[in-house]
Amino acid sequence: EPGRAVAGTVLVVHGWRSRTEYMRALIEGYRAAGYRVVSLDLPGHGQSQGRRLNMVNAVDAVRVAGEWFGPFVAAVGHSFGGAVAANAIAGSVKNIPPLAAGRLVLIAAPSSLPAIFADFSRMLNVGPRSQVAMADRVEHLSGRPLHDFTGDRQLAQAPVPTLVIHAQDDREVSADHARRYAGAGGHVRLYWADGLGHRRILADKGVIERAVGFVMHREPSLLH
Repeated sequence: EPGRAVAGTVLVVHGWRSRTEYMRALIEGYRAAGYRVVSLDLPGHGQSQGRRLNMVNAVDAVRVAGEWFGPFVAAVGHSFGGAVAANAIAGSVKNIPPLAAGRLVLIAAPSSLPAIFADFSRMLNVGPRSQVAMADRVEHLSGRPLHDFTGDRQLAQAPVPTLVIHAQDDREVSADHARRYAGAGGHVRLYWADGLGHRRILADKGVIERAVGFVMHREPSLLH
């Protein structure tokens, strides 16, 4: 909004099978705190063109947002969008430069691509040869082996101050993913938003206050 005092620009990234409008409470929270907010519909989602979404074209979309509107005081992502933000900041995809962001907020975000692939394979009874083929495809697309895509390793290599918000009752992304992120080092703070599951967590007033306060460098002592 022209003429409005801006504390900086925050990037907000939605999750898988979602869109920007579902991030409205977070967006309004940051705007009310004086930030400009940039939020994009990832490829194949919302108003964006395309029929496929993967980590590589998602990180590339975030790269373009950074070139147009960055640098960002923070990148904030929900679910897959959190993993995208973490991978973008860590520069995990070959030939895509790291995203410039001062802080990172991950809400109900998966931290381990190998774990997701393993769960998927168990659910669909995918055989060993097909699992190897999928891992080879990841390396072909991203330029890095599948085992490189773990959040604790990525955040350890890119020590941006990070807040991880997760519900232990999340049935879509296990709380173990949040614990992995928290193991990256002392620059990562973990807040349990229990009872909010995977999606209601986005509309919770307390969660919004934590996410906004962390970017404003107001970190409650309850964080652990």
